[in-house]
Amino acid sequence: MPRRYVTVDVFTDQAFGGNPLAVVLDAEGLTDAQMQAIAREFGYSESTFVLPPRDAANTARVRIFTPTREVPFAGHPNVGTAVVLAREWARAGRSVPGHFVFEEGAGLVPVALKNHGEVVVAAELRAPERLSIGATVSVADAADCLGLVASDVRVDDHAPCVASVGLPFLIVELASREALRRASAERSVHARVLPPIGVDGVHAYVRGTNAGEWHARMFAPLDAMPEDPATGSANAAMIAMRAALPNAGEGERMWLIRQGEDMGRPSRLLGRTLREAGAVTSVHVGGSVVVMMAGVLHV
Repeated sequence: MPRRYVTVDVFTDQAFGGNPLAVVLDAEGLTDAQMQAIAREFGYSESTFVLPPRDAANTARVRIFTPTREVPFAGHPNVGTAVVLAREWARAGRSVPGHFVFEEGAGLVPVALKNHGEVVVAAELRAPERLSIGATVSVADAADCLGLVASDVRVDDHAPCVASVGLPFLIVELASREALRRASAERSVHARVLPPIGVDGVHAYVRGTNAGEWHARMFAPLDAMPEDPATGSANAAMIAMRAALPNAGEGERMWLIRQGEDMGRPSRLLGRTLREAGAVTSVHVGGSVVVMMAGVLHV
């Protein structure tokens, strides 16, 4: 049976930037093994499969696969899938609402749609879970995971630790942009350090020179991703963790995260957090999407 797909670049307004995503629109009837094989065939950090919702009040059920496994939630798959689905609806003459709600392994994911004129060109997701903080690792192990030395790791605000708003990552703040530029994926160290703490990716970040600006890189060689160009779920966890710091202050805060620059796929992620009565109550990540290819799978 032919099944339509669309590929997009997410968290960018330029073709060949951002993070590529494949969206399979006619996924009903595919087995888990077929979805995994298709994701492996595309070879992107993630591919999504759009299915009818279990609850008619929601927009769709969306399953997300990396080349090696299914994940319960991810950032750029939600943003990219929302834009693709909105354009498909518009092309079919269906009314496009201001937001979608996707059913995923981590829960319901609301995604707000953003238009340029009559065309949906961007989207912003709300993370499905509140911030959770897990295990910490030593500075030495965090540095080793990134091919750096201990002095490259900054611990003023937090130790290297696991954080999640739907998908967990080891989050490491670095001391300089130069250290982030030098970082690399040390697979053997990842294999030693990460499985015991329940993650397979390391998200390193550093403060930018401009207020509210941050730079990040995410490495996951254990999941067949030496480096990810733009990681919405990891950046959502990072900004949630920073918004929860004792001196972070109350209210809404805006974030600009630049990722992918050191691997030639510049990405721009826009974050938004809300802190009320000392707790981070909502975390949002969004950005632009560029449609790249469309075709048919013969499975």
